[in-house]
Amino acid sequence: MIKRTLLILLAATTLLGASAQTKSGGIDAEMLEQLRKGYTGAPEQRAVKNALASTSIAFLSINGDNLAMCDTHFSHRVKTKGITDQKSSGRCWLFTGLNVLRAKMIDKHDLREMEFSQNYCAFYDLLEKSNLFLQAIIDTRTLPIEDRKVDWLLRHPIGDGGQFTGVSNLIMKYGIVPKEVMPETFQSNNTRHMRMILSLKLREYALALRAAKSDKAAAKLKVEQLTEIYRILVECLGVPPTEFEWTMRNRKGEVVSTEKYTPKSFYDKFIGEDLEGNYIMVMNDPTREFGKVYEIEYDRHVYDGENWLYINLPIERIKEMAIASIKDNTAMYFSCDVGKFFDRKKGTLDLANYDYSSLFRTSFPMTKRERVQTYASGSSHAMTLIAVDLDEADRPRKWMVENSWGLKSGYKGNLIMTDEWFNEYMFRLVVERKYVPQDILDMLKQKPTMLPPWDPMFAPEE
Repeated sequence: MIKRTLLILLAATTLLGASAQTKSGGIDAEMLEQLRKGYTGAPEQRAVKNALASTSIAFLSINGDNLAMCDTHFSHRVKTKGITDQKSSGRCWLFTGLNVLRAKMIDKHDLREMEFSQNYCAFYDLLEKSNLFLQAIIDTRTLPIEDRKVDWLLRHPIGDGGQFTGVSNLIMKYGIVPKEVMPETFQSNNTRHMRMILSLKLREYALALRAAKSDKAAAKLKVEQLTEIYRILVECLGVPPTEFEWTMRNRKGEVVSTEKYTPKSFYDKFIGEDLEGNYIMVMNDPTREFGKVYEIEYDRHVYDGENWLYINLPIERIKEMAIASIKDNTAMYFSCDVGKFFDRKKGTLDLANYDYSSLFRTSFPMTKRERVQTYASGSSHAMTLIAVDLDEADRPRKWMVENSWGLKSGYKGNLIMTDEWFNEYMFRLVVERKYVPQDILDMLKQKPTMLPPWDPMFAPEE
């Protein structure tokens, strides 16, 4: 009887093992043998294998037929001065937005140079993001912690990336100051550890808020938590000024005025635009219907602000507005997938920069729509769109953006992109209302389609 039982168990075990090995979808021995035929050891395969063993894919795939620098002449260019540097931080959106405004101030007031304090705006950005997170935790405290929205919040408590929403909301609420009034610190230029500390505290606070006996108790606790966050930010970034004295000098270096300002009065005097009402964000997302308006939940930096609205448009309509703005000497907030086909040495974004197909003897046929759908591409970096080169028929040949990676990066601190690259990897543009055709403005009358915060279009630009 015992022998019979053992035999039955042995047989069952054997059958289970065989079943596991031949389960549909797995790589079995027969399939593995077939896969091995993909590499035969032919001379061209060995040559590539040997090269890849000690050299980067980017270097080996450089297109030798495209080594020459492209023509750096542009038919239309916005007047700008100076290149900024975000260092080791994810504040490209902030640098870009402030660069758009400083170009206006330099031109309007005939200044030799001007740079606004990114650190001042970053201070309030991180404070407001902390409040946004904590209040969202209060708003969702009755949901289970496994709920997807709660899960998303806990996964993304804070970061220094963002979008133009941050620029508009923060400046309209807190104003701006010259860079010399609140200069950069080590922590503002190198944000990784500060973000880690803030994220750790915010997650700790989230659990305490969820455990509070009532919403009233949670609201009181939130103020205590934000008080500690404020202290940490001051110790990392400095004390944001409430009043300061600033001397304005013209292009010749001559003193024009010396006055006292608050951050708000400084903005009102030298810029004075309604950033929340005067700017329209358009996007080119081929995965969704064009001519529609979309809103992304929590796509803002300030809790009491509004989610930013995107009008989804064909790329040619976006180009029309961009060209009109550049011709009128007005720079724009621009975002794209900067890492694709990027030659750092030349500072060019060109589909012909790298020949991956020849290196690996295969094709990469996905369309822009398919890349977005599969998370192979998406907006990753914001820069300031400042130039376009038009042919005799007024069609764009290439574009140029002012970057925030320092003067030594790219082409004199700028990046040049072909129009073909623009089509494939440009995603968002923020443009003044006066350059937006009426039929596009009329689209804003639609009720926006609300998208969840985990939508690919939410990904912050860094």
